Amino acid sequence: MVLSIPLRQKLTAGEQAAGAWLTLPSTAIAGTIARTPNVSWVLIDAEHGLINDTHLYDLANTVAANGASPIVRVPSEETWLIKRALDSGAHGLMVPMANSAEIVRGIVRATKYPPVGIRGFGPMFTSATGVLGGGYALAANNDLVISVQIEHPQAVAEIDEICQEGIDVVFIGPFDLALSMGVQFGGEEHEAAIAKILASAKKHGKIAAIFCLNGEQAAKRFAQGFQMVSVTTDIDTITASFAHELSVASGNVQDAAKGYNL
Repeated sequence: MVLSIPLRQKLTAGEQAAGAWLTLPSTAIAGTIARTPNVSWVLIDAEHGLINDTHLYDLANTVAANGASPIVRVPSEETWLIKRALDSGAHGLMVPMANSAEIVRGIVRATKYPPVGIRGFGPMFTSATGVLGGGYALAANNDLVISVQIEHPQAVAEIDEICQEGIDVVFIGPFDLALSMGVQFGGEEHEAAIAKILASAKKHGKIAAIFCLNGEQAAKRFAQGFQMVSVTTDIDTITASFAHELSVASGNVQDAAKGYNL
């Protein structure tokens, strides 16, 4: 038995997977993003967004019902946070600050049922995956998409070891990576680290992914060889669209401030 996970299907087929970032706890916005053409996954941000675990079930099911995969970003690698996110029906998980192979091994254990890992059994609300109960448990270890964020120089140094763990995706957080490296965002050292992560992912058969702010950045990363790219965020799209239309109306065209910007 397999779970119904659009992102897994697209990645397995070798196709590019464009996604978007949800920071607001709104099922209306979640559904609108999920049914936008070419969106195959929606990141439900419970780390930096306004989302907490009481929102996860409704958001995950809304995204899934509109044809995309809900991926939950938890605040940290703590086992109880991972368990609650997956039990909400998420099609996958993203864990920030996976700064070492040791941390990643713990994440893998927390996301897998025994005998592979230590995840407790309680999938009462996993309807977003299309399977409930025992059938879900049999498939979850293989089908859920497990991503770890590479955003620290130690993770870059250990990237080959990290890519040999039982994860599916290495996801670059480029802003935190630049900050933690103490280098210019988009500069030579920053891009060299990104290229190293991409090469290691390909070498070890993992999906290489990265966060972007707009379509131009995303197109560049897809062309570079990334298979999974976040194209924009809800808050950036809303503010940019409002700012543009209002500035056109006033005759004073200006760029809006970005939610993610260094």
